[in-house]
Amino acid sequence: MDISMGIFFGSSTGNTEMAAEKIKEQLGQFVSECVDVSKLESAEAIANHDLILFGVSTWNIGEMQDDWADFIPKMDGLDLTGKKVCFFAMGDSIGYPYNFLDAMGELWGVVQKLGTPKLIGVWPTEDYEFDESQAMFDENHFIGLGLDEDNDPEKTDERIRSWLIKVMQDAGLIEVA
Repeated sequence: MDISMGIFFGSSTGNTEMAAEKIKEQLGQFVSECVDVSKLESAEAIANHDLILFGVSTWNIGEMQDDWADFIPKMDGLDLTGKKVCFFAMGDSIGYPYNFLDAMGELWGVVQKLGTPKLIGVWPTEDYEFDESQAMFDENHFIGLGLDEDNDPEKTDERIRSWLIKVMQDAGLIEVA
């Protein structure tokens, strides 16, 4: 199946970039582009892909990572109708348990209004400890993959691997018996 995948992320400390690189490595030749949004001149590059993976981190008390905060206005008018989108995000569940992964929810709030993209890669909350999050899909799921390099770095690789299997299934690219 011929599908174009793009990974778009913002990273202040390098943790989200590290996650994006791990995702790119695992997806291999499927990934056409993996780029920090601070290096994009326009948002049109995002719409060139069939499957779009967005990476973001939450800062301070639920704030959007700076590169994304600066880039979001460039997305105005972008049409993602028919695109499949998914999210991965960094957060600190112990230091900031009341706004864990909030930026992921905020970014989804922007993306879902850009036409009619299809959200895939919804991820269970069962292996996480936090109090509140704007990144909730429903009572038991985040809208995407949550990563916590501050408190659970040993879980990152397995979470990415398992989430990518789900993303590929949701996208109709693999079947698991």
